[in-house]
Amino acid sequence: MSEEKRCWLDPEDVTPRKGSIYPAPFDAPVAGREKRALGDALGLTQFGVNLVTLPPGAWSSQRHWHANEDEFVYVVEGEVTLVTDAGEQILGPGMAAGFPAGRPDGHHLINRTKTPVIYLEVGTRAAVEQAQYSDIDMKARKDGGTFVFTHKNGDPYP
Repeated sequence: MSEEKRCWLDPEDVTPRKGSIYPAPFDAPVAGREKRALGDALGLTQFGVNLVTLPPGAWSSQRHWHANEDEFVYVVEGEVTLVTDAGEQILGPGMAAGFPAGRPDGHHLINRTKTPVIYLEVGTRAAVEQAQYSDIDMKARKDGGTFVFTHKNGDPYP
């Protein structure tokens, strides 16, 4: 095979990232989450694609919404609870949810079952982004690099 990246892969060959980059204590509910960055492994630059596994009890994230990035999830295996400003909805295999950029509807997924949930997560890769967290004293900002988390008043986390 040449030095070029191939256009296909087996997700099992992609090393999963476990947990999140949230500051403590907000990282605890997300600690068991595993993401396989399929888009990165395939060289995609305009949008991200992650294959996510949520073990029983794990959350996808803190409840949040993005100013500049669209998000889409598609459930592959298991049942997961989608929590939004409107309430809760069970999503099963083959079901999808979408969150347009700039719509202030805090959302996340929670695995309240006894078996793992697997879903695809697809999102825009905006260079400049702000995320608001609905239920906690946190916001995030990205300006070309990685997210920086602060209190809602702008004070940094230690």
